Amino acid sequence: MTDPSAIQPSELDQLPDRDPEETAEWQASLDAVTKAAGPHRAAYLMRRTLERAEGSGLALPKLLETDYVNTIPTAAEPAIEGDEALELKIAAWNRWNAAAMVTRGSKYGVGGHIATFASAAWLYETGFNHFFKGKEGDGSGDQLYIQGHASPGIYARAFLDGRLSEQQLDHFRQESGGDGLPSYPHPRRLPWLWEFPTVSMGLGPLSAIYQARFNRYLTNRKIKDVSASHVWAFLGDGEMDEPEATAALALASREGLDNLTFVINCNLQRLDGPVRANFRVVQELEAQFRGAGWNVIKTLWGSAWDELFQLDTTGALVRRLREVPDAQFQTYATRDAAYIREHFFGSEPALVELGRLLTDDKIAECFKVSRGGHEPRKVYAAYRAALSHAGAPTVILVQTVKGFTLGKGFESKNANHQMKKLTVDEFKDMRDLLELPISDSQFVDGQVPYGHPGADSPEVRYLQERRAALGGPAPARRTHAIAPLPAPADKAFASFDKGSGSQSLATTMAFVRLVKDLVRDKETGKRWVPIVPDEARTFGMESLFPSLGIYSPKGQTYEPVDRDQLMYYKEATDGQILNEGITEAGSMADFIAAASAYSTHGEAMIPFYIFYSMFGWQRTADQMWQLGDQLGRGFLVGATAGRTTLTGEGLQHADGHSPVIAATNPAALSYDPAFAYEIGAIVKDGLRRMYGEAAPGEDRDVFYYLTVYNEPMPQPAKPAGVDEGILKGLYRFNTAESAGLNVAAANAPRIQLLGSGTAIHWTLEAQKLLAEEWGVAADVWSATSWTELRRDALEADEAILRGEERTPYIRKALDGAQGPVLAVSDYMRQVPDQIAQWVEQDYSSLGADGFGLSDTREAARRHFGIDAQSIVVAALAQLARRGEIKASAVKEARERYGL
Repeated sequence: MTDPSAIQPSELDQLPDRDPEETAEWQASLDAVTKAAGPHRAAYLMRRTLERAEGSGLALPKLLETDYVNTIPTAAEPAIEGDEALELKIAAWNRWNAAAMVTRGSKYGVGGHIATFASAAWLYETGFNHFFKGKEGDGSGDQLYIQGHASPGIYARAFLDGRLSEQQLDHFRQESGGDGLPSYPHPRRLPWLWEFPTVSMGLGPLSAIYQARFNRYLTNRKIKDVSASHVWAFLGDGEMDEPEATAALALASREGLDNLTFVINCNLQRLDGPVRANFRVVQELEAQFRGAGWNVIKTLWGSAWDELFQLDTTGALVRRLREVPDAQFQTYATRDAAYIREHFFGSEPALVELGRLLTDDKIAECFKVSRGGHEPRKVYAAYRAALSHAGAPTVILVQTVKGFTLGKGFESKNANHQMKKLTVDEFKDMRDLLELPISDSQFVDGQVPYGHPGADSPEVRYLQERRAALGGPAPARRTHAIAPLPAPADKAFASFDKGSGSQSLATTMAFVRLVKDLVRDKETGKRWVPIVPDEARTFGMESLFPSLGIYSPKGQTYEPVDRDQLMYYKEATDGQILNEGITEAGSMADFIAAASAYSTHGEAMIPFYIFYSMFGWQRTADQMWQLGDQLGRGFLVGATAGRTTLTGEGLQHADGHSPVIAATNPAALSYDPAFAYEIGAIVKDGLRRMYGEAAPGEDRDVFYYLTVYNEPMPQPAKPAGVDEGILKGLYRFNTAESAGLNVAAANAPRIQLLGSGTAIHWTLEAQKLLAEEWGVAADVWSATSWTELRRDALEADEAILRGEERTPYIRKALDGAQGPVLAVSDYMRQVPDQIAQWVEQDYSSLGADGFGLSDTREAARRHFGIDAQSIVVAALAQLARRGEIKASAVKEARERYGL
């Protein structure tokens, strides 16, 4: 025991003590109890005192850990309002069919996971039977984030209630024929069932928090009252190691999201072994969540442990449970009673005596079977308590055995995540354990049968009645018949068509100006959801603060320092802007919730998320894949884009590759507009396609990625007849002749210069140099989307395989264009090279490959060889190779420009 005189100074020493004598008496009382009754009794009394203080409303720091016992005492558990016997039978059928579908599929080598659902079955069954609200009742229902590896159990339940057939179960992980089931929750692959993709570890918990937060946003802004919706996130204890999984815990508690519950299945195992071999993950998670301000409920032990705790009059059992590491407890679940007596109960005399009071069968029951997560009454009590708690989100830490009911070959084995099948004998043992009416004769040729009690059986009728009472099937994704949003007035888009005249304007600012006009639209303005990660001022968005307000559930409880200024920092409960602070991951989670609101809540919202382009796809591309899977719609805007436009910021800010990553996402329509009028045309068409009247056969479930730049440049007027080219990815901006350039020779060499984004301006400068100094006529093309050009060409290639003849747009656009083609961008050459194989002319490219660097724009472009003079030399080199100019001109140009 620590000597009281050795206690280190604390912050309390800085506070006035109005009665030091009284303080000394309290301390002396604690010392006396410790001496007389022991440190454990003293600690118990202190905790009881703190508990009373908290219950009385005294402002005291909370303990971060509690004992390794259930939060809800057995005596306080409410009775289940339902037929527990029928629910037990339903769970048994679902356990069986989940294991059967994976085992049957294993002969095709497609894999699957059995052990996760086996451990978590009652976590789902209890929710489906009593808590999860469906979408056919009032409101939007609940939002369920299902743990990805538990998907076979969800399919098994859908089979039992008639939503899936045997044929579909037999095509688990075999989707290409059309009847298959995706491996995990994938809305794009099974859009009537799954709402949220969750199997990319860590994204489920992050998205669940922001979904709960977005629900509050919709309600507070009076878009739709979704206050009855509850968000449930089912997670694994190993998954919580992902940084995204815990990144927003403070946000959830700060905003009081009591419409959110995490259910963490603590089976103490991850894919390769124990989650915390030498530690206790439940205690670690409890401290983490309590420290973040969450309500924590621990559901660890089943009813068989009640007798043990009653016998533990000295507290030795509780102390022992707090010190045994997880890996050792996992071992207990696989060993006999003698081993447990020696290694668990043999640690101190009080435990030895306790062990003598227990039979071997009782020890085996407690250490091998009896966990809180395997008893519906314990789970039911935890869920009730979670929904009753107000003012903070709740996390339920549920202890289970991974592979529970699958037999000795599975339970608590390190390798059970990779084990894909049971033998016939193991299935028969499982059948007997679950008391299922499946005969030996049903195992034909060694094939395990599916089990079903019949469409009119008591189990199925009960299941369907419970779901009807809760608002319909779950999980389910609803496709709402939403009326197309009216198109905004053309005035907002047309303002860019006349150009900026002598004024220079960066395309980042052009986009922000467009949004400023669109949010004022009477019909659709309120549906815009501006999202920004603490860079609104960088992007010139601060003028939106006072007009739209920044969303905060608390409003503005302070007087902002800039209140006397026109563009002051205004927070409001009905604010429209989501200013997320420095978190691209959180901002993307916001975007996903808003982008799928048309399905989740039947409300079409138009999110635009603007960010440093370098910190979007590179940092959060996994979430953008999740967005595509979730069929989200909206506008991602990579601002301050390009490798050379963000002067002075250096290597980790210089984006030379985001369009490459964006091109890998089939749902992303990626554009690199050069001029303000191109932005207007792209956004206008995006609103039509995603929210308005889409063309027949046009996929509405897409999102747009636009790169915009911070370099102020003159914005030209919109040429006539270019809209199709803007949207398809390429159009001729001008010719040497239409640009008014004087090319002396009538048969002057000609070249086609393709530029995207800010590179168009260096290309136009090069066009002028080529004409005036080298007698070369250059036509300049604006390549708004290298990726869309490539996709169109790929579709043309696929059409050939079907016996159809189709010419790629890139080939049609460049048809008849004289001379070679030189493509230029502020990205790595891989970006413009996407179209190379479909260009019939001689093709070459320039780009900014390699790491970025800090310097002026001009110096950076010279470094990467993409400035106007470098373009001229590259163009001359192309023409020289074709024999259209003398080779000496290339050397002369290099020397003239100092290259």
